[in-house]
Parts: sequence; structure tokens; C-alpha cells
Amino acid sequence: MSARLVFLGRLEDLAGVPEMAVAAGPLEAVFAQLPRELAVALLEPNVRLAHNGHLLAESGGIVLEAGDELAFLPPVSGG
Repeated sequence: MSARLVFLGRLEDLAGVPEMAVAAGPLEAVFAQLPRELAVALLEPNVRLAHNGHLLAESGGIVLEAGDELAFLPPVSGG
């Protein structure tokens, strides 16, 4: 079974899809499955992560299990 990545804002534009199924496993292995440009953008320090609906303070040590959701939230500006 797989985990689901959710891309918001400009990250959705970069990914070309709002969400993507990936093989479960350590976050480093998940990033290795992605296009390089997308993986680099997801690793930017101002991109926040939410694992199964809970905002994370840091991304180290994340291991996605089957059925998990990991959302990537870019900084938002408004007018």
C-alpha cells in the first residue's frame, strides 16, 4: 500500500498535481522517487509539513506508513 503526498499553493503548480501516491518509507526515500526540482522545492526551509493533519516542527526522522498523508505547505502571502 502507499502513502499520499499533498501539494498546496505553488508546490501544486510545480508538481503538476494536487496529490501523489508514493511508496511508504523514510522521507529521504520518498524524495528520491520525485523529480529533482520538486524534491528541492519541498526541502526549502520555509515549507511546512503536516503529517496526518498535524503540523511538524521539523522533517527529520519521518517514516511514512501505508495510508499516511504528508502535506507540504508553502509560505502564503496575501494582499
